[in-house]
Amino acid sequence: MVRYSKLAFRSLVRKYNCDICFTPMIVAADFMRSEKARDSEFTTSKGDRPLIVQFAANDAQTLADAACVVAPFSDGVDLNCGCPQRWAMSSGYGACLINKPELVKDMVRTVRNQVDNPNYSVSIKIRIHDDIRKTVDLCQKAETAGVSWITVHGRTAQERHQPVHYNAIKTIKDCVNIPVIANGDIKYLRDVETTHKLTGVDGVMSARGLLANPAMFAGYEDTPLQCIWDWVDLSIEHGTPFTCFHQHLIYMLERVTSQPERKVFNSLYSTSAVTTPPNFCNPDSKSSYRNHLNMSLQWTAVAFFLYVEMGILLILCIPFISPKRWKRIFHLRIWSYVSQFWNKVFLTMIIILIVLFFDAVREVRKYSAKDAGTEAKLQPNMYDHLHMKLFRAQRNLYISGFAVFLWLVMKRVITMIGQLASMSDTTAALQAQADGANQAAKKYVEDNERLKQSLMEGKGDKATAEGMELLRDEVNKLKEELKSSDEALTKSSGEVEMMKKQMDGLAREYDRLLKEHQELQNREQAGDKKSD
Repeated sequence: MVRYSKLAFRSLVRKYNCDICFTPMIVAADFMRSEKARDSEFTTSKGDRPLIVQFAANDAQTLADAACVVAPFSDGVDLNCGCPQRWAMSSGYGACLINKPELVKDMVRTVRNQVDNPNYSVSIKIRIHDDIRKTVDLCQKAETAGVSWITVHGRTAQERHQPVHYNAIKTIKDCVNIPVIANGDIKYLRDVETTHKLTGVDGVMSARGLLANPAMFAGYEDTPLQCIWDWVDLSIEHGTPFTCFHQHLIYMLERVTSQPERKVFNSLYSTSAVTTPPNFCNPDSKSSYRNHLNMSLQWTAVAFFLYVEMGILLILCIPFISPKRWKRIFHLRIWSYVSQFWNKVFLTMIIILIVLFFDAVREVRKYSAKDAGTEAKLQPNMYDHLHMKLFRAQRNLYISGFAVFLWLVMKRVITMIGQLASMSDTTAALQAQADGANQAAKKYVEDNERLKQSLMEGKGDKATAEGMELLRDEVNKLKEELKSSDEALTKSSGEVEMMKKQMDGLAREYDRLLKEHQELQNREQAGDKKSD
């Protein structure tokens, strides 16, 4: 496994019944060219056996030279003919070699001839072809060259997460007389038994499944806590870089942690942040971690509330939904029920958000204080940890501040929509009254025109009688309107008189209270003088 199956991780899986370990894939040409590459890419120890060193190569002699260098410290070399990564295939390494059986055969034979140890193994790891006959031909040629065993990943070079072709692995096993190792989708120990039954192979290799659970071959379904502690101890003992150390823990904890827990853990970026409370590996820090997780969930809820506010505001501001339509929506039965609790909910959320805001302010002040920074610099890696805490506190401050602001804005927007809807209703009523007045005026004009025409065009007593009849009708209408106006005026006068009496009563009451207040002040001043 490129970058992952280094000495510390190999030491870990050996503690949990892994029979044989492979190094990460090493480019043979770089390994031979640079002493620095040899020191960084290949490290081992006395307990790191049996060990297979895996190389990527496209030249027989280069592979043989690299094998001779590592032979005293390992039990075999493996030629990678299965890596599907683009950079490897473009350089002539990895899965492109399955289409060059003669070159593979030559590389196996050259290593076999130049390594002095006859018990030193030479193996290859391959992927399959779409045409399984080509894969069988490759394996048989490698067998004639003296390959010790063949590891078969049951997918083509183009396949990534598709199902493994177990029938292809079985076909290869039936066509060669050397051990065949199956690889692909080995995530649990039960997958080992299933693969063996389906293919009849001599062994099973696991890569990503072992990253997720290094104790898989010991029978554990998920990574046990002791295995995580062992990894922490081994990685610190071997000086594993934090990126590799942290990534292994992310893989191990993926199955046994919830999404909020993974989110917290994945954001850590120093060894001290992982190994000091709150962490996942120290049983004494469970309560501290639980509090840390609760805080994270709390701020996750506040951030979710902030996004909900933004969504509601965007919906309220949709231009083609008029205030009148919003008012009809708000008049639905469900909103009449919700409106009973609206003011209480509004005040409660305001209080909660303000409390969280001030708590975030306190955290920012705490982690930005000079004393905290000075103490952090005295301990290795703690400065970065403190900086991360300060960043989170500032983030929480912004989240709570914007949540308070948008909550107030949303309340104001809803109020304005209600006011606009009321104004729209008032405008519509005034418009209806104006239309009625216009219709009445138009009718009066028409009647006057008819009267005028009758008076001017009519002749004799008949015309005069018709004109007088129209005049009487108009006079009666005017009298009725005048009577209605008098009644309205009388009613208004009564209301004005009543309001005047109320005002006079309030004025008298105000004068009385003012007089009593003056008397109380005078008494107080007289008492002060006597006490003096």
